[in-house]
Amino acid sequence: MFSTDLRPRVPEVDRASAQSTSGTVSAKSVENTSDPLRVQSRVADFLTLTKVRVNTLVVATTVGGYYIATSGAINVVTLLNTCLGTALVAGGAAALNQVSERDIDRLMERTRMRPVADSRMSVAEAAAFSSAITALGLLMLWIGSGALSALVALATFLSYAFVYTPLKRVTTLATIVGAVPGALPPLIGWAAARGSLSDPAPWALFLIGFFWQLPHILAVGWMYRDDYARAGLPMLAVVDTTGAITGRQAVLWAAALIPVSLLPSASPIHLTGMVYIIGAFALGLMQLALAITFARQRSSANARRLFYATLIYLPLLWGLMIVGRR
Repeated sequence: MFSTDLRPRVPEVDRASAQSTSGTVSAKSVENTSDPLRVQSRVADFLTLTKVRVNTLVVATTVGGYYIATSGAINVVTLLNTCLGTALVAGGAAALNQVSERDIDRLMERTRMRPVADSRMSVAEAAAFSSAITALGLLMLWIGSGALSALVALATFLSYAFVYTPLKRVTTLATIVGAVPGALPPLIGWAAARGSLSDPAPWALFLIGFFWQLPHILAVGWMYRDDYARAGLPMLAVVDTTGAITGRQAVLWAAALIPVSLLPSASPIHLTGMVYIIGAFALGLMQLALAITFARQRSSANARRLFYATLIYLPLLWGLMIVGRR
């Protein structure tokens, strides 16, 4: 749900004009900044805390889970409430992650300008913001989408913020653990639509999300391995200096995703038909081919191609599932 942040840094108030001769931002120069720009800067910082671009995919898979679970007419009010509630909880988890990892973020080039890491926002302010939007999102889900959807969202938040985030400092296995909260959003949507997760169908969606994340994050790890090493994070791409294990793992998970992606068509689920089977198989083979290319030649360019392939793969797969739904 909250595993990757490759979004471009959001600039705050024109930092170049706020530089003192020593190269640091002075309080006086910030005070002299026009009010509209200061407001714009604050809004941008809060949006950066919530990782809007990353969590767009979270909301999209939640919508997919809701739509696929709905047999009749879509309840637009419930769907919108589910989307907004999920977005708030996901944003709260992202904000708390930046509070917890502010020391790490300062050491990495791609994250050093985040608001807490850059000291543009205090730890207390960011933590309060995280608590407020998380609580609001859970309340919205509980009231408007059902208790089960709220409980799944809470499980997502807790596993991401209090299990995955601290484990990142300790073990390479954190990547696998982090795939669990990342795979839960479709279940939030399914629970909102059906009020139950007893069918095997939502768990098939969960498994797709789980297996999809692993080649995705392995590609990210290789692309930014120098940043992770600088921060002292034991990512597989850091520990595995040659990249041989990283490449094999990417191939393994991409290959495993192919049969997993066909589960929605299998008995006793039968969510989708032949159009989905053909499309999902073709998408899986294309992604596997790029994973094999990366494993053979572990360059940043090949890792980036695999990364973008994973970003394209998931929405296309969900689209096939929606179009081919029985």
